[in-house]
Order: sequence, then structure tokens, then C-alpha cells
Amino acid sequence: MLKTLLLFFITALMELLGCFLPYMWLRQHGSVWLLPIAALCLLAFVYLLSLHPEASGRVYAAYGGVYVISALLWLRLVDKIALSFTDMLGAAVILGGVLLIIAPWQSH
Repeated sequence: MLKTLLLFFITALMELLGCFLPYMWLRQHGSVWLLPIAALCLLAFVYLLSLHPEASGRVYAAYGGVYVISALLWLRLVDKIALSFTDMLGAAVILGGVLLIIAPWQSH
């Protein structure tokens, strides 16, 4: 289960970077070289998401929860915005849902 979660968090990082780098280029006048790096991150995101042995809809559902948690971590670590109690509570509830969804995969 830890391996699945780790793969999801790495996948989420690639998706977040793939979206954040063009934002930096557009809104913060970053280098145009951020765009090909963003494209590579999004390619890695798609590839990593395809590595799971479960049906795609189930993978996407579980990954969606991990993405929400990752976005909150991004908010804290990159944007430097403190998480609220409800942010943390929501992340805990979502993590519980993710674990419920991926638990049966571990028996394959």
C-alpha cells in the first residue's frame, strides 16, 4: 500500500509541476524554458498514472484523493500558506477514502 501511495504522490508532483511552471511563465514572467519542462512533467504524470494494475476509473478515483492532499501540501510548502484545521481534517478524511479504495489492490 505504501508503494501505491508513494507512486500517487510522485504522480501528483508531476501534475502540479506541469501546471505550475506555465503559470510561472505566464504570470511571473518566467523563462520560456519552463514550458518544455512542464510538458515533460505532464508526460511523466500520464506515464506514472498508467503503471497501476487496477481499472482506470478506480485508479483515477484514488489518485484524485491523493492529488487533493498533494495540492494542500503544495499550498503549505510552495505558496507558504498555513493550512486550516478544516484543510487538515478534509485531507485526513480523503486519505481514509483513498486507503479504502486501494486496499483491495494489495491482495492481487
